Amino acid sequence: MKYLHTMVRVVDVDASLRFYCQGLGLEETRRRENEKGRFTLIFLRAPGDTGGELELTYNWDPQTYSGGRNFGHLAYSVENIYETCQHLSDMGVIINRPPRDGRMAFVRSPDGISIELIQEGEALPAAEPWASMENKGTW
Repeated sequence: MKYLHTMVRVVDVDASLRFYCQGLGLEETRRRENEKGRFTLIFLRAPGDTGGELELTYNWDPQTYSGGRNFGHLAYSVENIYETCQHLSDMGVIINRPPRDGRMAFVRSPDGISIELIQEGEALPAAEPWASMENKGTW
């Protein structure tokens, strides 16, 4: 058995690619458009990762999705959790659960998918403004 991918539905391809690629640093590996089924599949992967991928599914006909939290969450390890959170914050992404412990943070994609960011290796020493930052919204 081999893990292949996780699929999330998106409503705005550009906003989602900005978040996942420019924000989190994932790279598009392939794209498939299906005119008969009226959908686009976009596969993303972390640089250098040969494991599973994230599949973004865009349905061409307008649809409303709810309950992103009941999906659970995606988790990615990052080289420096403070730098990653600052970068996302500078892009206008809300840090829902700041990395107060230097180890873990949560943000949400433009489609409400909860994303857990985990510091590679040992936790970083507590640092401001993160150490005293309150949670915002749900994660």
